[in-house]
Amino acid sequence: MKIAVDAAGGDFYPQNPVKGAVLAVEEHQDLSIVLTGPGDRIKSELDGYDYPSNRIHIHDAPEIIGMNESPSQAVKTKTGSSIVQGLGMHQKGAVQGFVSAGNTGALMAASAFILGRLEGVIRPTIATYYPTIKGMGLMIDAGANLDAKPEMLFQFGCMGNIYAREVMGIEIPRVGLLNVGEEKEKGSEVLKKAHQLLEALPNFIGNIEGRDILSGQADVFVCDGITGNILLKFGESIPEALKTLLMGVIQKKQLDKEQVEMVTSLLQEAFIPFDYQRVGGVPFLGVNGISMVGHGGSTAIAIKNMILNAVRMAETDMNKKIIASVA
Repeated sequence: MKIAVDAAGGDFYPQNPVKGAVLAVEEHQDLSIVLTGPGDRIKSELDGYDYPSNRIHIHDAPEIIGMNESPSQAVKTKTGSSIVQGLGMHQKGAVQGFVSAGNTGALMAASAFILGRLEGVIRPTIATYYPTIKGMGLMIDAGANLDAKPEMLFQFGCMGNIYAREVMGIEIPRVGLLNVGEEKEKGSEVLKKAHQLLEALPNFIGNIEGRDILSGQADVFVCDGITGNILLKFGESIPEALKTLLMGVIQKKQLDKEQVEMVTSLLQEAFIPFDYQRVGGVPFLGVNGISMVGHGGSTAIAIKNMILNAVRMAETDMNKKIIASVA
């Protein structure tokens, strides 16, 4: 198994991608990695590690796609970038997947352009992990498709169902459609039609409401990209908001140092499910390959976990199962 890793992506490159690659090969004995990016900088960083040189390789890709660049323009003009080169290797079969903590828009544009769509898929989508009190859930779409037709929502449900089962390890994922009410007659015409289509999935549990997300009433939350992205950004704000409220109460109650440390420790433990490092990155589902993107501030641990998720996608032949499910 060989995975290409964008060593020029994210806020802390090449340090974190390189360290993440080293950690990944230490954990997975049958894994090899190709680091794409400025060769000299990658080699200089690698020299600081004791690693199996036959399992970590460098592919020189000197051009950098910045976080603020136009995705479509960057993909066309910077063919020597780590993203374009890494996905190109994947498209040719030299590697079995590509992961990056770089520019999300550029990676999605390049994935669609270079890898193309899976047979039968109307539109590729991005899925994101969403913590609930019952464990990690999957929200799909998280912002790639702002205007989704019923058939697209059905396919999102199919793809999310397979990813949750094959990669997240949920034996029978409960698939729910985000709506304004539980009754199948509720919502827009698009949602009503999507509900009818999703009923073909034996593990579809029907409509779910916003209050059902954090309580974990479903494992896969199906929605359009606008709804998904709003909920994603809202979820990201929860830990900081609760921390601010809690600190205000601590000051008001005038707790001593020992009490503050205990409360802080409890808060940190409670927020473990919100830690993005545990999942590393999220997949672009529906593209003809394996392409994953991580947070721009990804740590080495996060990148390691993103690499291992890409490996699981490849090992389970997930894309073949997606093609069969949407046929």
